[in-house]
Amino acid sequence: MELSAAQIESIVRRVLGDMGGDAPASAPAGSIPKTAKVAMLTAKKHFEVKEFPIPPLEDNDILVRVEGAGVCGTDVHEWRADPFGLIPVVLGHEGTGEIIALGKNVHTDTAGKPIKVGDKIVTSVISCGECNACRNHPAHTNLCEKQGVFGLIGHRDEQPLNGWFASHLLIRSPGATYFVVNDLDLQERMLLELATVCVHAYERACSTGLMHFNTNVLLQGLGPVGLVMACVLRAAGINNIIAIDGTPMRLEMAKKIGVKTTINFREYDTLEKRIEAVKAATDGVGADFAFQCTGAPAAAADIYSYIRRGGGMCEMGFFVNNGEYSVNPHFAMCNKEINLVGSWDYSAQDYPKTIAFLKQAREMNIPIKSLITHSYPLDKLDEAMETNVSQQGIKICYVPD
Repeated sequence: MELSAAQIESIVRRVLGDMGGDAPASAPAGSIPKTAKVAMLTAKKHFEVKEFPIPPLEDNDILVRVEGAGVCGTDVHEWRADPFGLIPVVLGHEGTGEIIALGKNVHTDTAGKPIKVGDKIVTSVISCGECNACRNHPAHTNLCEKQGVFGLIGHRDEQPLNGWFASHLLIRSPGATYFVVNDLDLQERMLLELATVCVHAYERACSTGLMHFNTNVLLQGLGPVGLVMACVLRAAGINNIIAIDGTPMRLEMAKKIGVKTTINFREYDTLEKRIEAVKAATDGVGADFAFQCTGAPAAAADIYSYIRRGGGMCEMGFFVNNGEYSVNPHFAMCNKEINLVGSWDYSAQDYPKTIAFLKQAREMNIPIKSLITHSYPLDKLDEAMETNVSQQGIKICYVPD
């Protein structure tokens, strides 16, 4: 019987563990390639496939062979306009892959689960450990003043493998967090980071005390964020969901997920008519709670009008600065006594909850994996971004050849 390199490494680790010794710092000789390829954004709207030597592993490193990564709206914003000033950069932060080498000090993941060569892995946030949020509010490291994430780090010669749009990722950073996810398939793993954004937003919404089995929830915007948010709500037992969007394909997908009422805003020429459509789906009252999932200021201004008095809203659409909008706070917030929360990113603590959500979605046959409509190899990522911008698909992914 022939054994793979990963199987040999696993056996060696178990034997050494029984003997009380340390596992080797890396996988068996020959299993680690000398170089890795990355899709580097070298100019706006221009990826170049480059090849770099894989740095020698240090004691706290993890080397991952990339199996896939989702294309996030943040990736698209950086590709189009470089709002973060990162160029040159290897993007991709919704990634996953297989561990092919471990530093000798790495024994568990962030949740304390044993970790070994051959495990499937995802990364979460990188926290500084020094700012006010890290020191005094450790459950809210999403608010870290210097928070980082693999895939949004400018190029570094000493560590060029810091984004998931690559053949390999090197996890090398103080404060890095990561999780073993062997019990999720590739599609679930590629959706995990996006789903964590939505699980965190759901937790923020629950803090208002307004989320119940009979809550009428409105979703504004059915891009990947809005559609995964619908999946999270369904898994949580919330079935009275109204969704607003202008793309028929997305509205149809929402129905497949289990959204009860879909509203194509393009069919209504005034805000007043859209308000009436929402009220018609909520016994003439309006939504109990709303999630604003678009990055469009005009839509963000409208959403207050769909919410009943005493209702609530979670703003989760503006992960980049897309501009401002105007509302009258007397009518929009004060007179209605709106419970308003913002949602920013996620903390590492949200990952175990999201892994459980994905398993629940699988158990309930919620078709979250059908959101992945396109995949592209490393040398076609410009095309992947164009597909995203043109809204020809829903969730776009990078998957190696």
